[in-house]
Amino acid sequence: MTNRVYNIIELVGTSEHSIENAIEQAVAQASKGHQKLDWFEVVQTRGFIQEKKVKYYQVHMKIGCYDED
Repeated sequence: MTNRVYNIIELVGTSEHSIENAIEQAVAQASKGHQKLDWFEVVQTRGFIQEKKVKYYQVHMKIGCYDED
């Protein structure tokens, strides 16, 4: 690994199925515009309730990406 400087993409992923799926949705979206994704950090996790049941999950994420040296 060389010395790297990262750009940070900030996204919110959502899913009706799971927190993990919400994370995967955000990573998939980030990969459309950036080639070298390296890490992610979940900053905040939320869920929405409808009729006394979990309706969907939401994760606020930071994703680190870099350019080739």
